[in-house]
Amino acid sequence: MLSQLLKTYLKPYLGAVTAVMVLQLVQTIATLYLPSLNASIIDEGVAQGDTAFILREGGVMLAVSLLQVVCAVAAVWFGARAAMAFGRDLRENLFTHVQTFSAREVGRFGAPTLITRTTNDVQQVQMVVLMTFTVMVMAPIMLVGGVVMALRQDVGLSAVLLVAVPVLGIVVGFVVSRMVPQFRAMQKRIDTINRVLREQITGIRVIRAFVRERQEARRFEEANAALFDTSWRVGRTMALMFPLVMLVMNATSVAVLWFGAGRVDSGEMQVGSLIAYISYIMYILMSVMMATMMFIMVPRAVVSADRIGEVFGTQTSVVPPTDPVPIAAPDLGRLELRDVEFRYPGAEHAVLHGIDLDARPGRTTAIIGSTGAGKTTLLNLVPRLFDATGGTVLVGGVDVRELDPEELWSAIGLVPQKPYLFSGTVASNVRYGKEDATDEEIWHALEVAQARDFVEAMPGGLDAPIAQGGTNVSGGQRQRLAIARAVVRKPQVYLFDDSFSALDFATDAALRTALVPETRGATVLIVAQRVATIRGADEIVVLEDGTIVARGTHDELLATSPTYREIVLSQISEEEAA
Repeated sequence: MLSQLLKTYLKPYLGAVTAVMVLQLVQTIATLYLPSLNASIIDEGVAQGDTAFILREGGVMLAVSLLQVVCAVAAVWFGARAAMAFGRDLRENLFTHVQTFSAREVGRFGAPTLITRTTNDVQQVQMVVLMTFTVMVMAPIMLVGGVVMALRQDVGLSAVLLVAVPVLGIVVGFVVSRMVPQFRAMQKRIDTINRVLREQITGIRVIRAFVRERQEARRFEEANAALFDTSWRVGRTMALMFPLVMLVMNATSVAVLWFGAGRVDSGEMQVGSLIAYISYIMYILMSVMMATMMFIMVPRAVVSADRIGEVFGTQTSVVPPTDPVPIAAPDLGRLELRDVEFRYPGAEHAVLHGIDLDARPGRTTAIIGSTGAGKTTLLNLVPRLFDATGGTVLVGGVDVRELDPEELWSAIGLVPQKPYLFSGTVASNVRYGKEDATDEEIWHALEVAQARDFVEAMPGGLDAPIAQGGTNVSGGQRQRLAIARAVVRKPQVYLFDDSFSALDFATDAALRTALVPETRGATVLIVAQRVATIRGADEIVVLEDGTIVARGTHDELLATSPTYREIVLSQISEEEAA
């Protein structure tokens, strides 16, 4: 998977990659040429006392050194630019792909692991790309070039290389083979700690309300300790590699000096050549060590690339149509469900089955039922947060699976069960429903949603800051801002998923009264637990165990449906119900 990601996302930067390779080649050749120049100065210039030769060769060394520095700086610049662009593109495409997921795929992965894969995993792959440009290109050239140049200096000492290089390869292979599963476990531990931390930050009010700080601290400590243990094992394995590599390098240097000194003493080798040979040995072993650094990083990057590839390899269950069908204007707001069924993958029983519903513009249809009856799931089928596994959902007379998603979503105003606000201002959150909404339109929507008074009381009014998730406003205020976000859109279909539960009865009544003229030409579908919210609906649908058990007006259901009557009498008295 790593090679596939590199091939795909480095393709636009082939020019920069080529430039890096050329610069690294020139830099490496210059580096390998310097010890030979140094050897000739010692053996020919110093030994013979030829000052002109020393100055001439010294000037060449300075020029080569300058070329080496310039190429090194340019290679790092081009390499870093290409690697950072690679990371940027990979993150953007990963985010875009996740945006296509339905609620089913997001739930399967979970938000914490998707965040980790988009940030930490991409960073691991990006770092390998950067190291490849700055190290890995140079290492093989340095290794091969170092061997060739060492042989030019003296063939007899090369037996040392025949021992040193294979030993280094065995050491690196042994350590790397132990690190791959440890890196895989470490990424999972990071997922876990992100999940725990996210839950604790999001649920801080619940934690404090139930005085669970110690228990949550213990849970975080367990996740943190698990990450520490895995990281500690990885660190110990990595720590083992460098001493072993240095041991081989130092033993090789001693061997070269030992055998080289004998060859110099016997006249088979000159002092300058021995010094150059030692330099080449160091270059060879340094190239192996640079490769070792890559071998340390590559296993973790391979694990990260596999995790990223798993996301890219997951296709959304909500597939956009290849040839979208437009909605006819007369039927724009009509909503129909025909024998709809929905079951989760692998589930033994369907959550919904045999659902038939016909909601028309100008009418309010309410859905009520016990917890777990499938009310929210039914509502989520309309904007295709899920796709029905059986039957058909139609908006404007067209199957939602045949509609352009943009056209479908533009026709719907959804207020979810858990209203979510984004970090920004009151205005930016309301404009989420209509990007070009004027201040007058926003104030009107706030007034309909019974939110104008508290927004005017906030410092800054429409520019008052809203924290992520709307944590700096109350639950009822969040619901009203979410309703205003839907109202400002002026959709053809309103979907209210228990959107009035946090409101007091007076505000609830005022809001429903204000909504009547706004939704007169639209279809309104309300999921609610509170009878007072839905008793005036044109049709009330009673759900039980995923199927419709009764439908009618409030008065009709009180007389004919025991389930509805039980729900009503659990909230209000019989006199109030009548």
